[in-house]
Amino acid sequence: MKPVDVAILGGGLAGNLLARQLRRRHPDLGVLVIEPTSKTEWKVGESTVEIASDYLVRRHGLASYLYDRQLPKNGLRFFFDTPEKDTELLAMSELGSDHIPLFPTFQLDRARFEADLREMTRDAGADLREGETVRQVDLGAPHTVTVRADGKDRKVKARWVVDCTGRARTLARTLDCSTSVDHEIAAVWGRFSNVVDLDAIGDHDWRKRVRYTSRVLSTNHFCYPGYWIWFIPLGQGVTSVGVVGKKSIFPRGARTPEGFQAFLNEHGAVRGLLEKAELLDVHGFTQLGYGTKRFFDGERRYAMIGDAAAFIDPFYSPGSDFISVQNDIVADLIRRDLVEGEKDVASTANDYDRFMQMRFDATLLLYQGQYDVLGSYDLMTAKWNYDLATYYNLWLDDFMTDKHLELRHVRAQVRRKSFIIEALAAFRDRFAKAAANTLADGRYYRHNLGMYNPGTNLDWFWRDVGTGRKRRQQNEVTARIFEAVEQETAWALEPAATRKAKKRA
Repeated sequence: MKPVDVAILGGGLAGNLLARQLRRRHPDLGVLVIEPTSKTEWKVGESTVEIASDYLVRRHGLASYLYDRQLPKNGLRFFFDTPEKDTELLAMSELGSDHIPLFPTFQLDRARFEADLREMTRDAGADLREGETVRQVDLGAPHTVTVRADGKDRKVKARWVVDCTGRARTLARTLDCSTSVDHEIAAVWGRFSNVVDLDAIGDHDWRKRVRYTSRVLSTNHFCYPGYWIWFIPLGQGVTSVGVVGKKSIFPRGARTPEGFQAFLNEHGAVRGLLEKAELLDVHGFTQLGYGTKRFFDGERRYAMIGDAAAFIDPFYSPGSDFISVQNDIVADLIRRDLVEGEKDVASTANDYDRFMQMRFDATLLLYQGQYDVLGSYDLMTAKWNYDLATYYNLWLDDFMTDKHLELRHVRAQVRRKSFIIEALAAFRDRFAKAAANTLADGRYYRHNLGMYNPGTNLDWFWRDVGTGRKRRQQNEVTARIFEAVEQETAWALEPAATRKAKKRA
């Protein structure tokens, strides 16, 4: 087989999007995609958030496709229960939007989307080989990839190799790049048909509360201390349902169909939604998170994208965000090397790699030690306000204005890493302490029934996101966010003596 410029290992979401991106920008590049399966199937990672959606719409021009073939997403929505887990859905406190979000996001049937992406990849001129397995990767100049097809091995030479094999992690295992993360969570999930329609239940007041916007189209979270349960619509009558939490919450056998359904049925509202549903499949992971020693190497000309590199936590659906940022970076490195003939791609890749490691470490702090926060309406509302506002102000704004591809900005972010990590760690610790305090003194569940918040407490700057704001403006917004969240959580951190004094006053 003739040599190629780029060999992409894995033809899933990350691999096909990268191949298509490269070919759309540089039609003369030889791009090979090697995918072991001949048929797509359901996968987790079904829900996108704003960075990924911007990438799909702006880089790939898929807006019409996503609205026509997939589902629009109506934000994230959270429901809260009592310790007995028996509250009916309509009585639960709710955190979630009462309007279509400002920035578009989508719910993806991954099987359908990846099948369509394979055709788009071919239409873009990439060579997609289905039913072929990567047997070995020998890094060199050029690289040699050994592929098994029809029972025979063949070799292909490539200047760049990009690993998009997901949790198979072909290159990470070859290069011993895997690292552990201090975030011990597990997951079990499946797809159901005939789940109760959230938009068809409840009385007039319950539907009016969210201005008749669709709850079904949200990623719905049922939140408990230490874990959460998701409901994600996939279209055509299928709903993805899963549980993510501390390993200790999963009973023995939870990853079997019977064990999974038994666990779900312990929760009254969830049981009601699944009363007549049929379980179609079940899967699970005993440990979700892991890291990598390296994302991009310009000297040796390889990269690892998405789950092939690292994964943290699915709570805010960051997986496709990471793919979007990483695909942009890899496309830029390949452009610099193969199109522009840049001599110092290795140095540029090192900058990008340090930036990606910083993003990974920062994102980890959104979840690490935070699972005890999830089950409290009061605490989760404050955390959601903080997390969403920070995401919009910093990460989304920078992506929409392509700051992540400006080396001056990338280097500045890396220089500020200690400050960024310290600030995020301080709020992580603040929320963790608030959860511990309120669980101990009985205030944790105080507003878990009958309350509603649209999740827009800190929305005053949203329409400025992506408009080219100055760094000074972002910093001013950051300061206001920090101040607001400190005020929102102050009640949970008051010493008992102070509370008693207030009651006596």
